[in-house]
Order: sequence, then structure tokens, then C-alpha cells
Amino acid sequence: MTQLPVLMYHNVCAFNEMSKGLTISQQKLEEQFQYLACNYTTFHLSELEKNENIKGKGVVITFDDVTVNQLEFAVPLLEKYKLKATFFIPFNYVGKSDLWNKGTEPIMDIQQLKSLNSDLIELGYHSFMHGRYDQMSDEEINKDFDQCRIFIDENNLNVYPAVAYPYGNYPKKEPAKTHFKQLLNKNGMKMGLKIGNRINKYPLRENYEIQRIDVKGEDSLFKFKLKLKFGKLKLF
Repeated sequence: MTQLPVLMYHNVCAFNEMSKGLTISQQKLEEQFQYLACNYTTFHLSELEKNENIKGKGVVITFDDVTVNQLEFAVPLLEKYKLKATFFIPFNYVGKSDLWNKGTEPIMDIQQLKSLNSDLIELGYHSFMHGRYDQMSDEEINKDFDQCRIFIDENNLNVYPAVAYPYGNYPKKEPAKTHFKQLLNKNGMKMGLKIGNRINKYPLRENYEIQRIDVKGEDSLFKFKLKLKFGKLKLF
């Protein structure tokens, strides 16, 4: 088995002074992408579906929420360094704002999503309503996925059936956890991503509990490298 870090990003901004929490500056992101381009091979989630061995050091880059700032700042860097990434869509908010976050960041519209280079950027699910799965009934979860599929079909989008859990939230105690995974399978999901801040082992043992590393805007390049290798450490 080999290590497979999965990185989680959200907003991207123009200036280092604003690089904090879920927002990372364009300069810091470029430093990280330069390092990844020189030392890692990036993969789409769809490429990992067969759980076949990968050669060398692999990494998965993910962005939640498909905000316009990702299109403005992150996409050009992905293209510059020829890095693959998965962008997770909260479908009800396409062309609107991130209302779960005080509505401060505009979300890409359909045409912007379709403009993304599919050779580099794969689209995935981030639910329809950006709700907390552990607070939703079976009926609400199934309805949410139904609404996602309707939106995808109506807008002719190509979306890989992997879901990034909003807030990293899902039922964590049994028997609710196993039941939730059964609902994911019923709704055609092949992968589910949480946070966890640990490094995955590949081939994957559990497709519905893929762990992601939360990249913070204040992280130095040194901390970023440590997170890539070890996941979350106490010094963070």
C-alpha cells in the first residue's frame, strides 16, 4: 500500500494579508502547486476507482463550493502547472452565493462550470442544499441526491459520482454510519470524502470515508509539506 494525501481547499484570494482559515492567497497556492508539480502526480478520483496500484507519489487536489474566486485564481494555476483537481458543486447555489457562509462569495454559474478544462478539472457532488447529513432523514438525503441528478441532467453537466460531505459532516456512530453508506450506494455514489486530516492508504479500504487534509490560509510552505507527509500534527 502507498500513501495518498487528499488536499481540501476552499476560497482563493489575491493578497497574502487575507490568507487565513478557509481562504488561501494566490501566491501561497502557487508555491504549493509548484511543489506538487515537482514532487507528486495528481489524480482525479475517477482514476482511483479501480483501486489499482499507482506509481510514485500521488496526491488528490480538491476544491469545495466552486466559487468564482477559484475560477479566477486557482484554475489558471492548475492550468499553468498541469495539475488535476476535483471541484465539488453545491448544486442549489450555482450562479448564486454561498449563503451558508453569510453569502459573501459568488458561486460559478453553468457556463463557467462548462468552461472548465475537463482534462484537468473533474466535477463532483457537494450535495444540493449544503446540509448536514447527520441531521437529515433518509427521505431528505434521497431527495437531496434526486435534486442533484435532476440539476445535472437539465444542465448537461458531466459529474463524477463522488460526494464531499458539507462541513465534513456525516453520521459517525453505528448503526447510523453503515445505514448512511447504504444510502450513498443506493444513490450511486462511488466515493465519499470527509475531513479527518489524515493520510489515506491506497488502494482504499473504505471508499465512503476518504480523508482530506484541511489546507489553511496561514499555513507556511513548510507546514504544507509536513501535512502532505504526516497529515494533522499536534503542532498545527
